[in-house]
Amino acid sequence: MSERMVQQFMEMVQIESESGNEAKMMAYLLKACAEAGGEAALDTYGNLIARFPAAGCTGKAPFLLSCHADTVKPGAGIKPVLDKGVVRSSGDTILGADDKAGIAEVLEALRTAKVRPPIEFAVSRQEETGLQGVKNLDFSRLTAKRGFLMDNDTLDTIVIGGPSYFAIDVKVTGRSAHAGMEPEKGINAIQASARAIAALKLGRLDSGTTANVGVIQGGLIRNGVPETCTFLAECRSSEHEKAARLAEETVAIIRREVEAYGAKAEIKCDNLCRAVKISENAWPVQLAKKSLRKVGVEAKCIFITGFTDASIYNNHGIEMAVVGIGARDEHTTHESVAVADMEKTVQVLHEAFRIAAE
Repeated sequence: MSERMVQQFMEMVQIESESGNEAKMMAYLLKACAEAGGEAALDTYGNLIARFPAAGCTGKAPFLLSCHADTVKPGAGIKPVLDKGVVRSSGDTILGADDKAGIAEVLEALRTAKVRPPIEFAVSRQEETGLQGVKNLDFSRLTAKRGFLMDNDTLDTIVIGGPSYFAIDVKVTGRSAHAGMEPEKGINAIQASARAIAALKLGRLDSGTTANVGVIQGGLIRNGVPETCTFLAECRSSEHEKAARLAEETVAIIRREVEAYGAKAEIKCDNLCRAVKISENAWPVQLAKKSLRKVGVEAKCIFITGFTDASIYNNHGIEMAVVGIGARDEHTTHESVAVADMEKTVQVLHEAFRIAAE
């Protein structure tokens, strides 16, 4: 089992699929799902939705499994290496275990399960850039009302909720001038931006609330007062109202500080995800706990301030628990996944299938 799964995983991570560039990966998955006995198609946004018939049971409700196909940067030219039971990237790239380890585990579980209810398998695009794929998913093609999102890292935690998330894009416009000959005629957009950023509340603001500025770009030449500067900020909280207030406050501070410097600010603030939490007693959560216990893992429920496709599913009335896939150090060049954890995850899925089919 593991040799075939690991080989497929290592094939998949070599298919470039940075967010927005998932077409080759989706084409691969259309074929892989068909080879595993399913019927798969893409919706109008390019998300994949596959169906697999029941095995060893009849009349059971369908069960949804979901992953995402895209990866973060640097995700081009990945060369995976298997060393002492652990798969890593050999170069200056991520590995792509987030979330291709999850996809490989699902496909292996579907190939090898002797008993399973009808399975629906959804693989989204552009998860890493604001859950764009699942937000545009054709939900009319899904009939399952509960399931697992295979996109958590460790097996001993089950994610039952995620935050409200606001993305704040800022363009600051000042006035250009020669930095040596007549700097007094200019308005430095970088300095105006820096003034605004310095006034913001950033980092962990409380146990469920964070804020950050992750990107700043400005200027063209060393000896010119820069006319424009852009920066990308975010805020998130486990409480929607708190996140909304923080976003409003952030926008107001940026505008005040930029204008006080004599520049102008164009600000776009988008609520990309609304906070949601399911009960620890919810059916998929209890199913995950029972299935993990079968492989010797006592899992605890957690709420994270990262966000996943599960937030969108849960807001659409499809109850989803986020289950671990074994990935470590995601979004870094140190990312890895242990084959033993991948094998355990397949066993967890087998047990979940068996219980759901009873």
